[in-house]
Amino acid sequence: MSVDITGAEILFRLPLGIVITETQVNMWIVMLVIAMLCKYLTSNLKIKPEGKRQVIAEYIVNLANKFIKDNMGPGFKNFPPFIAALFSISLFSSLLGLLGMYPPTADLNTTLGWAVVVFILILYYKFKTNGFGGYFKGLMEPLPILAPFNLIGEFSTPISMAIRLFGNISTGVVISALVYAALAWLSGVVFQWLPGTLANIPYLQLGLPAILSLYFDIFSSVLQSFVFCMLTILYISQASTKE
Repeated sequence: MSVDITGAEILFRLPLGIVITETQVNMWIVMLVIAMLCKYLTSNLKIKPEGKRQVIAEYIVNLANKFIKDNMGPGFKNFPPFIAALFSISLFSSLLGLLGMYPPTADLNTTLGWAVVVFILILYYKFKTNGFGGYFKGLMEPLPILAPFNLIGEFSTPISMAIRLFGNISTGVVISALVYAALAWLSGVVFQWLPGTLANIPYLQLGLPAILSLYFDIFSSVLQSFVFCMLTILYISQASTKE
């Protein structure tokens, strides 16, 4: 087994030095699951809902629309699909830890890619609102000498977003793995007096890992996905405000 610099296992090596990692495979699995779920919820739609499936689909759409309207205003009616997709793919990716799979969000390549897309949108709305001249003028406020620091601050936005999500998810993966290994070792020490294969059963791995999973794999996954989307909403909203 070999891993790339992000810690994801390399599954295949193709010609020209191209590698296929756990991150890529698991991300495609997540996208496939989300696509199938969307297809299931939106098939055979009626003008008036007749089943729970359409009710759930309409509830999710209305919730996304209301969330964007309340936090970004009516001028961003086209944003609910983007934010909903960003939240769902982030959440489903992080929840793969529940299945013992490598979460794509524990790979910095994944979170940095999303953050770059958000950064491009931020720049787009800043240029759209203030123009190129207004944007570069804002970099020189309150003093022109501070322009380099303001520019660094601009590029720190996607980096901080990417590292925040990556750091929290990857930390959970590492801590869980360390706890599992420690409990397996401790179980072998405490129960070595048992006869035969009974001594090899990791008794102490029962219970505590499940509690850790509730936090790292569920609570933290939901929270960090929500925070990433809220930061996206906040930065884009601020970018669309005329300076």
